[in-house]
Amino acid sequence: MGSKYTKRYTEEFKRDAIALVDSSGRTVTAVARELGTSSESLRGWYRKAKADRGEGRDGELTGAEREELRRLRRENHEQQQTIEILKKATAFFVKESDR
Repeated sequence: MGSKYTKRYTEEFKRDAIALVDSSGRTVTAVARELGTSSESLRGWYRKAKADRGEGRDGELTGAEREELRRLRRENHEQQQTIEILKKATAFFVKESDR
């Protein structure tokens, strides 16, 4: 079970760690051990960096695509809420006009 106090790393640290993996030819696990980070964290940063460079696996989203997807999902949710409100308002006014 993980600690409830998660260590946060700066973007600069992440970039440097990714560059070290690329330039050293060592494994992600070896570099993570040297830097004192979790190998899974470094592996995740490395995968995201590769995807952003267009070197990711097929279907893997870039950072910009992930952000756009988040924005579109949020917008979709707001529109669904608006539609539900309008449906209820329409039903209310139809009922009131029948009186």
